[in-house]
Amino acid sequence: MKLDWKSGLGIAFSAVLLWWTLKGVNFSEVWSVLRTSNVLLFALSPIVGTCIFPLRARRWRTILEPVSGRIAFGPLWRSTAIGMMMNNVFPFRAGEFARAFSITREVPRVAITTALGSLAVDRIFDAIVIFAMMFAAMLDPRFPSGVTLAGRTVPELAQFGVAGMIALLILCYAMVMQAPRVLSLVRWVAHRVLPRFEDVVVGFVEKAMGGLAVLRDGRRFLAVLAWAVAHWVVNALAMHIGFMAVGMDVPISAAFFLQGIVALAVAVPSSPGFFGVFELSSVLGLAVYGVSDKLAVSWALAYHLLSFIPITIIGAVYFARLGLSVGTLSGKST
Repeated sequence: MKLDWKSGLGIAFSAVLLWWTLKGVNFSEVWSVLRTSNVLLFALSPIVGTCIFPLRARRWRTILEPVSGRIAFGPLWRSTAIGMMMNNVFPFRAGEFARAFSITREVPRVAITTALGSLAVDRIFDAIVIFAMMFAAMLDPRFPSGVTLAGRTVPELAQFGVAGMIALLILCYAMVMQAPRVLSLVRWVAHRVLPRFEDVVVGFVEKAMGGLAVLRDGRRFLAVLAWAVAHWVVNALAMHIGFMAVGMDVPISAAFFLQGIVALAVAVPSSPGFFGVFELSSVLGLAVYGVSDKLAVSWALAYHLLSFIPITIIGAVYFARLGLSVGTLSGKST
């Protein structure tokens, strides 16, 4: 987990975005909005938002079960909290590896490659649900018409994201349903590019594909999908409670739309916790609904900070209790 030039570039990128977002903002006006906001609703917003992490842990159990058997909720929850904490304090989604490593530490029968493969499936389901909800928000009669972002209409951007999500899902299905052919192709490539590590590469891919086993079972697929829907409905609800706290007059569908915009934005390498990226994407997304920069920035700064704190503290506590260290994770990831 060293701070190399790529990490520094991500942090610098976030700093520029944050500066760009805040450069024309009058902070006395932002403070006025926050000072007069509904404190109880703002306190409730991150509490509801933190509930998405136990939901993610429960979804993860269903994904892992076909290859690792039934796993107790505790290790899954602790590993998820640790992963989210690491994403908040280290760049380039370091928490994904930390989450996978943590579960192998508590449940040794789960191979690290299987854990990483399962997290890829986890993110694919996120994409399916987030973009489906984003597209559904555009069908709301209250969604503004004629809106463009980066020169493209919002539906065009959503269609691009959905197409990418479908392509990923097809690729995963191909890896599951045509596993022997995929492994033969991997072996052929490895033999020509890395002949000394041919068996290692093929073994890694074979174990990683184990995490995709959930796609073979229709009922399990639907169960994972249902947990993902619950996750992102709760996340949107937390956002909307924050909207109400600052007096923002937008429909709840705006939260489903905004979380899709934010998801697209945070895919870009940036600083730990996605500071700058979250704020700018929130301002741009809420501007679609005619929300002023003052109100959007006020909500984004407060919501981001308040939602950042609980899971970071919880994850740090579990990280210490499991006897993990940044050095250990660095050694395992290299």
